[in-house]
Amino acid sequence: MNAEDIRTRFAELRAKGMRHKDAAAAMGLSEGAAIAAHTGAHDKALRATRLKGSWVELLQALELCGPVLALTRNETTVHEKTGVYEKVSGTDAMGLAVGEVIDLRLFFSRWHAGFAVSEAAANAGVPPSLSLQFFSPQGVAVHKIFVRDATDRDAFQSVIDTYTALDAPVQFVPAEKKALPRDDAAIDAAALADAWRGMQDSHEFFGLLNKFDVERQQSFRLTEGEFTQRAETGALRELLLEASFDGTPIMVFVGSPGCIQIHSGPVVRIEPMEMHGMQWLNVLDSGFNLHLREDRIASVWIVQKPTSDGIVTSVEAFDGEGELMAMFFGARKPGVPERTEWRQIVAKLSRLTTSEAPAR
Repeated sequence: MNAEDIRTRFAELRAKGMRHKDAAAAMGLSEGAAIAAHTGAHDKALRATRLKGSWVELLQALELCGPVLALTRNETTVHEKTGVYEKVSGTDAMGLAVGEVIDLRLFFSRWHAGFAVSEAAANAGVPPSLSLQFFSPQGVAVHKIFVRDATDRDAFQSVIDTYTALDAPVQFVPAEKKALPRDDAAIDAAALADAWRGMQDSHEFFGLLNKFDVERQQSFRLTEGEFTQRAETGALRELLLEASFDGTPIMVFVGSPGCIQIHSGPVVRIEPMEMHGMQWLNVLDSGFNLHLREDRIASVWIVQKPTSDGIVTSVEAFDGEGELMAMFFGARKPGVPERTEWRQIVAKLSRLTTSEAPAR
């Protein structure tokens, strides 16, 4: 399809209510490729302008824009936070945003292309949506930033003007086939467990996975009973409803190929919803929204990691492809032990026995 054909078909699918990602997929394209086709001069409702880095400097410039909506998602889960981009730092490869509300871990080495995207509203009198959208080399959205009512639109446009790039073609590549984990028998499970016992910081876990060349859920299986337990797929709903009921502040992590976005605080309005045959588990709070495909949950693990502050417990959900959907923790700061209230919530979650576990 040429660019004009993509724009025409994309507009038709958007008119039917399809999301950008789904409209692109219906055309056999990555979302990044579909957005890139909307650069240059044309008469369609969606217009895109290519952006240039440095990405860390661009994000730093957003602080003057006031509150915006930060969105990070994967195939099954969408995480949205409304706040100000503060305390952004980093290099060309990676960075952080650790503001009061917007809390991000940024992997800029996976940010291949960025666009300013404007899309006219269907209703007259409503201003067009305006956003910054960033994509991986495979055209997968890694992070998006949307204007909200409280955003300084002039400052936001100034950021776009400053970081506008030449409309050179953007090339995306097909996604690589996911590598299969090594056989369990090839992993030194005893050494893995010993290294796990020796952790002093939960962040050491990523190094542990690399050291033993073990896939995340595989590490859970190999240490099951000591550090990990399986929970029922309905455990996330139990967790969110219980946290909402008693007001326990939690942390919710959702990652894309290039960003991990974090909510820290209470959750209040928990709304399960069925839409178009899909079951969504939603948090619909002021400043924080979570949309998770509950029908796509294939496994849930309760995971304990030793740290210098004591045991830190996470609840982690995976889809049928083995991809991490979301992680949940009790809200805490370094140097502070895990909340008793969080442990009480986790203790109530419905478990699976090993015999009930789904076959690999």
